[in-house]
Amino acid sequence: MKVRFLPTGVEVEVEAGTSLFEASQVAQLPVGSSCGADGTCGKCGLRLLSGTLPEPTDRERKVAMDNRSSDGLRLSCMVTIQSDVVVTADYW
Repeated sequence: MKVRFLPTGVEVEVEAGTSLFEASQVAQLPVGSSCGADGTCGKCGLRLLSGTLPEPTDRERKVAMDNRSSDGLRLSCMVTIQSDVVVTADYW
């Protein structure tokens, strides 16, 4: 699967089932995380610009709500890639 990160334009190819957080590390792009991608801090939000991601799990919704994540952000440590996607972070 191809993951493109805007506005940098960096694109990486990863296997299906790789998390967005892992893909960002392959791309050597910083993604916020104070929990070490453990799925508790809610800081690793990325915004999907194109492509398809699996629906948020109940756990992802709860962590996002508990941490007041912005609407439309997906917690990259909790989302696995199943198709080509283009994403961005609000702070890039």
